Amino acid sequence: MPSVSENIPESLAARVDAALRWHNESVGTTFEVTGIVDSESALAGSDELKLILCGEGVCEQRSFRVRGEPGAWEIESINPVASPDPLAAPQAELDPPPGARRDWINETLPRHAFVVLLFYRGFW
Repeated sequence: MPSVSENIPESLAARVDAALRWHNESVGTTFEVTGIVDSESALAGSDELKLILCGEGVCEQRSFRVRGEPGAWEIESINPVASPDPLAAPQAELDPPPGARRDWINETLPRHAFVVLLFYRGFW
């Protein structure tokens, strides 16, 4: 099972920031990185980053190929290909990282008389 960490290793921070900036510019959104999946492979030299991006009320796992060096990054999105191997696709059952919706309740409460929170462990 892939491991998810909220903490981005310092040696990957520049690559993660570049991937996030590229993603936000390409889709016109303001996501933020709230986690990284299997950072060990990126630390071992892989150019693939699997990030948990949250924003606009959703969290998604997105994979990027980031090559080059600061100021001259080559970034591309890695779209999973249908595969019989369940580990090849993005891990849908990852729990959203703590704080992923930290502003949601503060933004929602003023618009409604009450809010019902339903907690469920499963797909997000």
